[in-house]
Formats: sequence, structure tokens, C-alpha cells
Amino acid sequence: MEIEKYIILSDAQLVTFALDGDSVAFETLFKRYRDGIYNVCLQRTGGNVDDALDLMQETFVKVYVNLAKYDSRFTFGQWIYTIARNNFIDYVRRRRDDLSLDSLPRSSSPLSPVDGDQTPEERIISEQHSVQVEGCMAALPEKYRQMVEMRFVRELSYEEIATQLGLPLGTVKTQIHRARERLCKLIGES
Repeated sequence: MEIEKYIILSDAQLVTFALDGDSVAFETLFKRYRDGIYNVCLQRTGGNVDDALDLMQETFVKVYVNLAKYDSRFTFGQWIYTIARNNFIDYVRRRRDDLSLDSLPRSSSPLSPVDGDQTPEERIISEQHSVQVEGCMAALPEKYRQMVEMRFVRELSYEEIATQLGLPLGTVKTQIHRARERLCKLIGES
């Protein structure tokens, strides 16, 4: 197939061809999403070009390795951005684990963010995003809101949540997954 013909193919068609070993199909998917994934990574790393490039590359390696696991019920874009987001979360965890307590900046409160690197505009945007997320959190049913807070704010493990709530581990995982999906949908709609 000529390269020009790949451009008009849908993501699903390109995935099918890529799974059959067509490297041009995967390259076409890469070119479609490269800039968007890079920009997300760049934004999330605070403008660190090297880290953004590393994260983008890691994302596409994971996409390539896990391409057979792609679920066509979701758009390819949703799937790849989810991988990028999860990749960034892993990056933050690795960075946090690498920091010693002595290297952490001193602030008036252990919970206060260090925002000296933010411009006033960035601070306002960050505050607006926080308000938006808080509003979406408030719209969640109580059981979902509680689980999201336990998992993503207090950073408890699934096992700790199951113990605290007296629920089976599988139920906790399922409900957190549903809560996260609903929260993402609410954020997307707002």
C-alpha cells in the first residue's frame, strides 16, 4: 500500500495493519499522536523537554508492546492518552522515591505546594483546574467520591481501602475503576 493511502485510514484500521506486522501503519499512528502526546508530557513535566521526550518515547514503546491489548470499544486516542497518563504517574512516583527528605524544599506547611516556578497566569489556571475537579468530585456519588479521595488524594493502596471499608478487594478495584471513569467523563463534559 502506498504511504499516502495510510493517511486516510482510521485508527482502528491502522491498528489492525500494525498487528499484522505493517510497520508503516504503526508509524502513521505514531505521527498522528506524537505531537499531542509530547505536548501533554511537556505540560505535565513543567516544560522539561528531556523528560517530556523520554515520557513520549516510553509511551509509544508501551503502545507498541501492548497493541494487541487495545480494546476497540474505546477510541485509540483515549487509549494512548491513558497510557501516557499512567506513564506520567509512574514517572512522578519514581521521582518521588528518588528524593530524599533532605532535598525537599522547606515551606510553611508540609501540604503547601511549592509554586515559586509558576507564573501568575499558571497559578490562576491551576486554581481553576482545582475548582473544576472539586466540582466534578462533588457530583460523584458519595461511595465513589470517598474511594477516589482514599486512592488518589490520600494515596492508599487497594488493600488498605478494602480493609478500612470492610469490602472485598475485587469490589474496591471495580468501584475505583468505575469512579475514575465517571470522574473523567464529568471532567470531559465540563
